[in-house]
Amino acid sequence: MGGMYSHNSWKNYWEGTYKRDNENLGTVNTQMMGIMGNYGITSKLNVLFNLPYVQTKATNGTLKGLKGVQDLGLSVKYKIHTFPLGKKGKLAAFAIGNFSFPLTNYVADFLPMSIGLHSKNLTFRGMLDYQLSKFFITASGYYTLRSNIKIDRNSYYDTEMHLTNEVDMPNMAGFNARAGYRSRTWIAEAVLDNMNTLGGFDIRKNDMPFPSNKMNATMTGVNFKYSFAKALRGLELTAGAKYTVAGRNVGQATIVNGGVFYLMDFSKKHATYEN
Repeated sequence: MGGMYSHNSWKNYWEGTYKRDNENLGTVNTQMMGIMGNYGITSKLNVLFNLPYVQTKATNGTLKGLKGVQDLGLSVKYKIHTFPLGKKGKLAAFAIGNFSFPLTNYVADFLPMSIGLHSKNLTFRGMLDYQLSKFFITASGYYTLRSNIKIDRNSYYDTEMHLTNEVDMPNMAGFNARAGYRSRTWIAEAVLDNMNTLGGFDIRKNDMPFPSNKMNATMTGVNFKYSFAKALRGLELTAGAKYTVAGRNVGQATIVNGGVFYLMDFSKKHATYEN
């Protein structure tokens, strides 16, 4: 387990498909500090958790940033099977389930300063990982079911008037692809992330975003991990960066992150760890 930090900043954003900036906001910055843990129940079954604290701030204008504990994420990851592929290659198949829910009553209807969307989310992900010697390619796809949310007003307008405080949140889907170098000491990878909202509507011209907007994004980036050996065995450092290359109703964000983790062995005999 360990701690992660990320910094997300953007000045330009897509209002529907139209890319623009907003001098009343300047640059919108979001910082996340979180704790994460991963416990291996068996060699094939892991359970994970993620608890972030989020803070937002804009460099211009009068919109005040928000801060607080966001959503607790709980995941189960299962290795279905490993298949030999060629003389030296192997292909592993995984199934992953995640459930996240808000821990505090933070405000969702104050985008882009909100720290989250306050929905309960259930995500199903399938993943394939191919490794040949120390080089690998990983691909995964996911589908997320999102619950409705309640906002602090008794009516709102999206593409029509709704005389209620309940907002119907569209589901989401996307994929991730990564490739790079993986050894017992180093992981270095290039990453492609895609997110698509299955429904929703575009931000109206010169209006604020709304929780049920269609939010699509494609990001590219790099990740690194270094695992110490000998006296510092178990200590791991991570770092990464991503940039939004295409989007709809999202900011063109640059994200940098880093983390420190420690791997603890509770078994009676020395264990061999796989990435």
